[in-house]
Amino acid sequence: MTFWEFEISFYESFMLLGILIVVFLLANVIRRKVGFIRNSLLPTAVIGGILMLVLKILPVFDGILNDADNNHFLEAITYHTLALGFIAIALKTMEKQKSKHRQREIMDAGLVTVNMYLIQGLVGIALTIAFSVLFMKELLPASGLLLPMGFGQGTGQALNFGTMFENNYGFAGGAHFGLSIAAIGFIVACLVGVLHINIMKRRGKIIIKKESPGFVYHEQISSPNEIPLTESVDKFSIQIVLILLVYFITFLFMDGLFRLTGANIVTDLIWGFNFILGTIFAILIKQLFKFFKKINVMTHDYPNNYLLNRISGSLFDFMIISGIAAIEIGVLKSLIAPLVLICVIGSIVTYFYVLKTTRYLFPDYSEEAFLSLFGMLTGTASTGMILLREVDKNFETPAADNLIYQTFYAIAFGFPIMLLIGYAPQGLKQSLITLGILAVMAVGFNIALFQRKIFRKKVRKE
Repeated sequence: MTFWEFEISFYESFMLLGILIVVFLLANVIRRKVGFIRNSLLPTAVIGGILMLVLKILPVFDGILNDADNNHFLEAITYHTLALGFIAIALKTMEKQKSKHRQREIMDAGLVTVNMYLIQGLVGIALTIAFSVLFMKELLPASGLLLPMGFGQGTGQALNFGTMFENNYGFAGGAHFGLSIAAIGFIVACLVGVLHINIMKRRGKIIIKKESPGFVYHEQISSPNEIPLTESVDKFSIQIVLILLVYFITFLFMDGLFRLTGANIVTDLIWGFNFILGTIFAILIKQLFKFFKKINVMTHDYPNNYLLNRISGSLFDFMIISGIAAIEIGVLKSLIAPLVLICVIGSIVTYFYVLKTTRYLFPDYSEEAFLSLFGMLTGTASTGMILLREVDKNFETPAADNLIYQTFYAIAFGFPIMLLIGYAPQGLKQSLITLGILAVMAVGFNIALFQRKIFRKKVRKE
């Protein structure tokens, strides 16, 4: 079954959506009013997801939250909001970074991201190979690759590939294993991030500046070339239509491939890449718009960055709360040991690697760079922004821009990792080969990242 296929009545879906919305609002109240939760910086969506898990334990919600079809519906929300959120981001108009130094910093941030995916993948798959050989024969050796998907990519990708492992390779509980890694990642990002901020404040390495008033100016909401507010169609409606148009094209492409080739591992992998394909088609649509403007067919800029930011933020909020709510705790009983070990070691490795690299690469704003990248590489980009905002309230350092613009480099350099995720689960031999490839790639990308330091030392020795 794909995420396009699930059976649920209108009444059940409406009830489930209603519960999600009420829980989300309740989570927002708790985050604002409960001091220690507010200070933890846990996003409202994560708190809401945890509340949903608590509700699933209560007998009164047995028929709604614990029903298999309803759980598939939550997974479907997670799956689609991931792609829709990425499309919204890809449709934004990006400012060009002209400075060579800034371009280099952005590429370095992208390389840190890819290197962390590789290292998380190495740690995860090495542990699950060892577990499957020594202790748990039923454990899929490649299941550790869900660590970079859950920590590095977030709830949506953890679900996509966890489901693929479950449906195609018999990894019982794969989807919930991936979702649990993602949920733990959010908690690690916020709790470790807050602890780091407090320690660095005591040491005098972080000085919190007073926040300026949070005014939003007209220039931040729209540009002169956009459609006027007095137009017959609402500007917000245009953004929704553009996002849905791109996703419709994405669906037609994936469905066309499925009909041409039939159900196989390749097409299942393509369904898992819905967010990448959506991003590609969004970029192509933007290029088409530029062409139309060049030949004077179009006179206005239709995508609006401010509204697209708001839409993508809302979509990712629903992705997170639905993804955590879809976890079935009972399914994970036999997987607790590898789950805990992977997340603990993965968190330690991620913390120290990001700390070391950011202090070397971004000496002028190392703390801001660390918090933004650590938050993203254990949660999502929004988690990174939440942590960054604690120490750089007005985004005065380049850390926020690095986080946004590094995405292109991360996708370009990290795409081979996605292909390996489709290859590794085929068996123990394939998992070991993948382990070796990841190790070679990690060495290569780290040489690229630290080349200035490495080659400078060689010159000095000569």
